[in-house]
Amino acid sequence: MKHRIVVLGAGYAGAVTAGRLARRLHRDDVEITLVNGDPDFVERIRLHQLASGQDLPRRPLRAVYEGTGVQVRQAWVTAVDAERKTVELTGENGPDTLAYDTLVYALGSTNADHAVPGVAEYAHNIAGKQDALRLRARLGELGPDGTVLVVGGGLTGIEAATEIAEARPDLHVAIAARDGVGGWLGDKAQRHLRVVLDRLGITVHEGADVTRVEANHVVTGTGTGTGAAAAAAGQIPAQVTVWTAGFAVHPIAAATTLEVSSTGRIVVDATMRSVSHPDVYAVGDAAFAEGAGGTPLRMACATANPMAWQAADALAARLTGRKVPEKPIGYAAQCISLGRRDGILQRVTPEDRMTTTVITGRAGARIKEFICASTTWTIAHPTMLLPTRRHRVSASREAQNRFMTT
Repeated sequence: MKHRIVVLGAGYAGAVTAGRLARRLHRDDVEITLVNGDPDFVERIRLHQLASGQDLPRRPLRAVYEGTGVQVRQAWVTAVDAERKTVELTGENGPDTLAYDTLVYALGSTNADHAVPGVAEYAHNIAGKQDALRLRARLGELGPDGTVLVVGGGLTGIEAATEIAEARPDLHVAIAARDGVGGWLGDKAQRHLRVVLDRLGITVHEGADVTRVEANHVVTGTGTGTGAAAAAAGQIPAQVTVWTAGFAVHPIAAATTLEVSSTGRIVVDATMRSVSHPDVYAVGDAAFAEGAGGTPLRMACATANPMAWQAADALAARLTGRKVPEKPIGYAAQCISLGRRDGILQRVTPEDRMTTTVITGRAGARIKEFICASTTWTIAHPTMLLPTRRHRVSASREAQNRFMTT
C-alpha cells in the first residue's frame, strides 16, 4: 500500500515541498496530494503589483506538476483531525474527507486586523489574489486627487504604497505606521527610503496608531513626521484604506490537538516536524520554528523555501531509512521593491540583524526582481536542477519505527 502524503496549501512553502518530495521518493511507493483552493500558483510577493494594475502570468498548478506524480486537488480545507489523520475539504463537488499517513500543513497566513473596528468593513488588503483584485478594482474607480492610505510601515506596506504611487501619480497616497516606516532598516537604507517616498509624493504618518477605519478616513492617535498635522487632528483622509499591519495564520491548526504557539502556528522541531504529532509537518507562515541563533523564524517568503527543503528532505529520509538532515535556517538579505524602477537590498546576518551592506536604486530593483523570479522558478525546479534520485520507501519495521521516533 502506498504511503499517502497530503500537502495542504500551494503557496511557496507547500508548492516546493510537494515538488521536492516527488523528486525524492519513488512514485510506486507514495501518493502525494496537493490541496489548494486556487487552481493557480499565486505569486504572493507580487500582489502589490497586481493591485496597482499590472497583470501577472497564470501558472496553473496542474501544469506545474504534470508528469511529477503530484496529484493536485482544488478544494478548501475546513478542518484537520490529527488523531484520526483526516482532512475535511470543501470543493466543487461538495464536502469530502481525505485520509493521510503524513500531513504537510502549509496553509500560510492571511490579513490580521488586530480587532480594529472597521477594518473588515472598509479596508482592503493584499494578503491574497482575490483581495488584490478587489483593491485593483477599487483603485480603478478613483479619479484624480483621490486619497489612498496604506496602514502599516513594514515590507508589505512600503511596497504597496510605492507601487500605487508610481502607477497612479494622480492620487494622493499616504502611509501610516504605529512606529516608524521601515524603521528596522539600516541607516543608509532608511535614508534612501525617505528620498523615494518624497520623490513619489507619499505622505508619511509615523507614530500614528490607527484605532478605527471609516468609509472615507481613519481615526488615529497622535502622529509625527511629514503627516503629523493630519494625524494629530485625529483623522487621516482615505477614500481607500489598504491594511497591511501584520498577518495571522488560519485558525484551523489551533482547533486541532496539534501543539501550537500563542499565535496559532504549529510548533515544529528543526526538521519542521510537529513536536506533538510525528506524522505532521508544518512549513511556511503556519510553522513556529527556531532559526539561526535560536530566535523564531518570522513569517516571510525568505524562509518559505528553506523550510520546504528541510521538511521534504527530512520526511524523505525518514521514509527511506536514510540519515535525517538538519541545518539551521538563517537569513541573508531583506529586499524591498519601491515601484518598478527602484529598490533596496539590505544585507542581514543569519540571525536577521542589519549589516552595513546596502544596495539601492535601479540595482536594488534588478536584484529584487531576480529574487522574485527565482523564487517562482523554484516551484517547478524544487531541487534547483541538482541531480536527484527517487528512493524506495522502506517497508521494514525498523525503518517505520525510525520514521516515528527520529
